[in-house]
Amino acid sequence: MSGPGDAEPGCGARRSMTHPQLALGLTLRESARFASYFPGQNGEAVNSLRASAGGRGDALVYLAGANGLGKTHLLQAACQQAAEVGRRVVYLPLRHLAGLSPSVFEGLERLDLVCLDDVDAIAARADWELALFDLFNRLRESGTTLLVAAGRRPDQNGIQLADLVSRLSWGVTYVLKPLDEETLFAAVAYRAKARGLELPEDTVRFLLRRFPRDLASLCDLLDRLDQASLVARRRLTIPFVKAALAEESG
Repeated sequence: MSGPGDAEPGCGARRSMTHPQLALGLTLRESARFASYFPGQNGEAVNSLRASAGGRGDALVYLAGANGLGKTHLLQAACQQAAEVGRRVVYLPLRHLAGLSPSVFEGLERLDLVCLDDVDAIAARADWELALFDLFNRLRESGTTLLVAAGRRPDQNGIQLADLVSRLSWGVTYVLKPLDEETLFAAVAYRAKARGLELPEDTVRFLLRRFPRDLASLCDLLDRLDQASLVARRRLTIPFVKAALAEESG
């Protein structure tokens, strides 16, 4: 099994899960679980991924959406759920691997679940597109489940190989919906509670007013504030948050 931490949600410590075919220091976020993802209006997508991770759902699920909506979190959650029931899995973040050879795709058809993140990172690169096309066909033949994430739908992600665009459209596609203000508030509070963080309501409102309003950035901020509160043994009140962030930036 393999996977890195990416910029999208997944608060908490990481543990190494290196796939034996890849000599790379890739890690999955330990906290990237379905239980720690606040679905908002994306419940259908989450349920679909859960089913596919367990081998009961669609053989191909494609996630599209802007950065910060949790695509990476969901793919890593699928990997962890699948591994826990004995399925052989791999998580490949193509944004980080595009500087390597597309030979990283070799042999993946022997696994039960393959998760490809940031597939649009290889768009317009003929060697990678052809390698992914070949991988798709091998996975189809072997019955391996494929989960894919990108910023846009298959026909809008910049991939030039028409046959590959067609293959990526064979499964079910979900476009993740952004969280509105109240849902984002609930998501931040949910994340904080899930990790045992006491986060007063007024502090949540303060964070939403003062910082980037995407869940990935807010999740990273929670990580830092949690560490600061542990060191100082202080609650995350607004004055403490202001002081901790001022010290961090100074």
